[in-house]
Amino acid sequence: MDPARIVVLAGGVGGAKFVRGLRALVRRTASPAAITVVANTGDDLWLAGLRVTPDLDSLMYALAGVNDDVRGWGRAGESERVSAELAAYGVGWPWFTLGDLDIGTHIARTALLREGLPLSAVVERLSARWPLGVRLLPATDAEVETHVVTAEGELHFEEWWVRTRAALPALGFVQRGVESATAAPGVREAIAAADVVLLAPSNPVVSIGTILGIPGIREALRDTAAPVVGLSPVIGGSVVRGMADACLTAIGVETDAAAIARHYGARSAGGLLDGWLVDETDAAAVDPLRAAGIAARAVPLWMTDDDATAAMADAALRLARR
Repeated sequence: MDPARIVVLAGGVGGAKFVRGLRALVRRTASPAAITVVANTGDDLWLAGLRVTPDLDSLMYALAGVNDDVRGWGRAGESERVSAELAAYGVGWPWFTLGDLDIGTHIARTALLREGLPLSAVVERLSARWPLGVRLLPATDAEVETHVVTAEGELHFEEWWVRTRAALPALGFVQRGVESATAAPGVREAIAAADVVLLAPSNPVVSIGTILGIPGIREALRDTAAPVVGLSPVIGGSVVRGMADACLTAIGVETDAAAIARHYGARSAGGLLDGWLVDETDAAAVDPLRAAGIAARAVPLWMTDDDATAAMADAALRLARR
């Protein structure tokens, strides 16, 4: 059975690369598959009076083909005159530079939010500008921001990630407002109707973990008839991108492909996963994971380009069909 409805839970830069490869696979095979991406919103913040949504924007820009591939985030061909002016006035975070085109997106988003539109409607309105080839949904319309508990106090995740480069040890993570949040319209319905659900190789703690923390989403994954397959963001004991190892250490999970799979847990034992892909480097983890109730397979997991990433996505769909 070729899946017609694919749902992906994803973070920002890594998630965007994976979804772009999945889209390339669908287009290459002339499949009628529809892709829905549920994006992490825990990195969102108010800055200089603007609502900034880093992961949603990384996904939108990458799928639109206007992202900066060199930096890995933001728009290509950016200038930063507005950020320089804000810094001169002492407004915002001088270490969190926004490009002028990017600021245009934030102004548009903030204006629509101020008009009373929920974030999900704003995302639909903004992403309609480009033929993304996917349906992009925020995990929630509520403001659920991830904060990091440190010995020096609580920091917004972006401050801990960008300003301190995760050098300040994290003692824990708090999603402010998560208790009263609900999944954005369409999220639970998409999961329930899916033929397959994929967990992108995104940060298991502050990207996928934050999505799973929204009331109702974890339950939707457990209840769906679709197989749930994840891809490891760790290869050979090292994170593929970013500083997810610092996040994993904070919650007591080893930076290891099999350890992350066990963190998610086998759906047959009350967890989330039916299947899990590890890199060929971590092939020794396959048999123990299978014994734990998670169908596992070792394949190349380096997202070097769209072709390599499409092959990863194909392997995930093949594992789901099994």
